[in-house]
Amino acid sequence: MEYENANRVFLLNKDGKPLMPCRPRKARLLLKSGKAFVVKKYPFTIQLKYGSYGYKQKVSLGVDTGQRHIGFAVTSQDKVLHQSEVELRQDVHKNLSTRRIYRRSRRNRKTRYRQARFLHRIHGKRDGLWLPPSVKDKVNHNIAWIKCYLAVLPNPDLHIEVGKFDMAKMVNPAISGGQYQEGSLKDWKNYEYYVLARDEYTCQLCHKHGEGVKLVVHHIVYRSQGGTDRVDNLITLCTSCHTTKNHQPGGKLYKWMKAKKKVTKQLKGATFMNILRKRIMTAFPEASYQYGYQTFFERKKFNLPKGHFTDAIAISGIKSVGQMPETVAMISQFRKKKRSLHEATARKGRKEANRTSKRNAKNTKYARGLWLNDYVHVIGTNLRGYVQSYLSKGAYVRLSDGLGNYVIKDGKNYISTKLCKLITHNGNWQKAEQKLLLYEFK
Repeated sequence: MEYENANRVFLLNKDGKPLMPCRPRKARLLLKSGKAFVVKKYPFTIQLKYGSYGYKQKVSLGVDTGQRHIGFAVTSQDKVLHQSEVELRQDVHKNLSTRRIYRRSRRNRKTRYRQARFLHRIHGKRDGLWLPPSVKDKVNHNIAWIKCYLAVLPNPDLHIEVGKFDMAKMVNPAISGGQYQEGSLKDWKNYEYYVLARDEYTCQLCHKHGEGVKLVVHHIVYRSQGGTDRVDNLITLCTSCHTTKNHQPGGKLYKWMKAKKKVTKQLKGATFMNILRKRIMTAFPEASYQYGYQTFFERKKFNLPKGHFTDAIAISGIKSVGQMPETVAMISQFRKKKRSLHEATARKGRKEANRTSKRNAKNTKYARGLWLNDYVHVIGTNLRGYVQSYLSKGAYVRLSDGLGNYVIKDGKNYISTKLCKLITHNGNWQKAEQKLLLYEFK
């Protein structure tokens, strides 16, 4: 369905130079008449087959950088030409941890020896630019998406919002002067001694203390979930409370720790934004930068609701918002292939997968001409979607609309593969045009 006032389509001339974005209707007519062809899907860009230089207005690109979402807005004069929001994957750290566990356990079983690899990572750390893979992935995607938009816009002014956080002050608002160099463990041997003394050698759950009570120092937010060894993330427990059973859902420690996690300050996001700020400023030294408090006042001035793409509009340097698209392009990252080398417990029907030498023997990559994440049309209907998963050895597929919802046909969330006609193959990105509701801007 095409809206009357939708996002503009990016346009290149015959020589590949950017022109002013055009309306979807014009882009559709150019493609239909054979005067243009598609060169990019994300963001959607077409290129003319004939020479054209065109009139170019002043264009601005606003970017709201982030760890999970990136907001983009292309503005010119008082018009918003294009607005989009990119959602990045958040499961990279978890998948790498799982793979590490599988590899380490395999070295202790009677299987082929897999040599440990440690030294190959040293070279990247020497120059001071090394980042953990999960952080590096998000930083690189922030930079890459900005470059994608710059490549299809004619000489845009780049405006970026970055974050700068004083994490010591977030933990202790009263900190000042030389206290920044002292730290919370000043005059203490290590954090265990400090935590035990702070809690007065008393279990914080059952309040046992004294002779015969064995105490341990426990993480409130586990390291596997992003927690750190900061003293405000550690607590004293006795061995009677600190048991495997109590850690399980329903245990008294589980319930108590769940409440504690809600009030424990998490600095994971602030740390990432500090890292991202330095990398973004190095990659785009010509850009204009601002911080969140400035964006807040700009957004309120235009009477825009809180959102990543609306923040990008406020960031872009626009003086007034006279016209906005009715839709926003929602682009999300999709894990297309499972690349772990082993499953500790094979799924039903996959018992032989762990004994084969095929890297992806346990994965269904394609079936009957359709690959995962292909964009397809359901014959005889106006339904479209991305191939999300296969059923019955590829006889049926589940389709996603790109917004996290299954495509439903005849009340069922699975559709025969025979009814699916391929529109285009895709990588690991999904896109959907989401209509904006009027009440969001009241």
